[in-house]
Amino acid sequence: MKKLIITAFVGLFLFTAKAQTQLTSSVSSKPLTVASSPESVGISSERLKRIDNVLNQLVEQNKLPGMVALFTKNGQIVYQKAFGYSDFQTKKPMKTDDIFRIASMTKAITSTAVMMLYEEGKFSLDDPISKFIPEFKNPRVMKSFRFADTTYTSEPAKSEITIRHLLTHTSGLGYGVIDGDESFKAMYKKAGIVDLFTTNPVKIGDNIKKLAKLPLHHNPGEKFTYSEGLDVLGYFIEIVSGKPFDEYLKQHLFEPLGMQDTYFYLPDSKKDRLVYIHKPDSAKTWVRYPVTFYDPNYPISGAKTFFSGGAGLSSTAKDYATFLQMLLNGGTMNGKRFLSRTTVDLLTATNQTGELYGSKGESFFSLGFSVISQIGQMKGNGSAGRFNWGGYFNTNYWADPKEKIIMVLMKQTQAAPDGGSEALFTRMIYQSIDD
Repeated sequence: MKKLIITAFVGLFLFTAKAQTQLTSSVSSKPLTVASSPESVGISSERLKRIDNVLNQLVEQNKLPGMVALFTKNGQIVYQKAFGYSDFQTKKPMKTDDIFRIASMTKAITSTAVMMLYEEGKFSLDDPISKFIPEFKNPRVMKSFRFADTTYTSEPAKSEITIRHLLTHTSGLGYGVIDGDESFKAMYKKAGIVDLFTTNPVKIGDNIKKLAKLPLHHNPGEKFTYSEGLDVLGYFIEIVSGKPFDEYLKQHLFEPLGMQDTYFYLPDSKKDRLVYIHKPDSAKTWVRYPVTFYDPNYPISGAKTFFSGGAGLSSTAKDYATFLQMLLNGGTMNGKRFLSRTTVDLLTATNQTGELYGSKGESFFSLGFSVISQIGQMKGNGSAGRFNWGGYFNTNYWADPKEKIIMVLMKQTQAAPDGGSEALFTRMIYQSIDD
């Protein structure tokens, strides 16, 4: 009899636990909505007011022309506000649904798409990329470079570049115009490599095939070198899925997630919501960023044929938070499963680069994110396991699985200090917790 009671109790416990898990999953996978009150998700209304004050000061003190700040807790929007101007010249007010060039925040979306195809059994992470893009067969490593005529010598690499290397920036590929090595800047420029985005009639396949012919910084897997690996993987997605990269993202991520404002190139109906890129001028005011190696108008003009997996997307704060919420939910959103929980862990929580990342142990690099370690948590950098990255035009995000918080801070500046806005907003979010 006692055994039967114990068995029944254990069965009830397991049933209840399973039901609770299903309930939590069901609730957390719903679309992002505004919390009924901050207190309902363990946030202090009184302390939220401090965020208004500090972010307003950044604009009032001319440290930023404007921004959109958003954070969620437990899958609900707690804070979503716009500050300053989307166009400082005309004093056009910033709005919460304004669209920003997210640049390298594109990388996390590309990495996620790669892992969705990985779950279909299309490839192994340690497959050589040359299996899918033959031009990468027999890679070579730079040995010497002559700036006088941009000639170089190279030697055979010790191994092939794998898909894992591309996801983790350990392939040895460079990043051209933003590369830390001047010889690679010159070499990529001479070869006509598109490094970030373009309004010219270029396709990613043509660009990647040219890139594959150039030597590497180092042998694959030997170092962490921030690179165009995610651009290569954008083309790889086209090959493996049989769809244009932009169409694959639209059909498999953006539409089912409800990300209705995320594009490589904006439709005419939404182009007026694109925030101008700003830079400070000598009069200590903000001016529109000029055409340099790229045209700042790239999401709304030009050939619209180049889909950069490393830097090409534009989006809103809410759209990007929706994408992050799917990962924080363990791969589900809007009642649909995009990735398994185990694959999300592989993508966001595993140290894929060992000591190569070079952060003194305070963080590590997963298959798409910088992740805070236990050492980083002890240093006061945030909860261990919080994953993040940012973008070239001063956009920032992080997701904290422990606290179930997402932060997205959208700005649009280049070559400008910003008063430490990301660190400040982060600190103010954590101080508002009241659970």
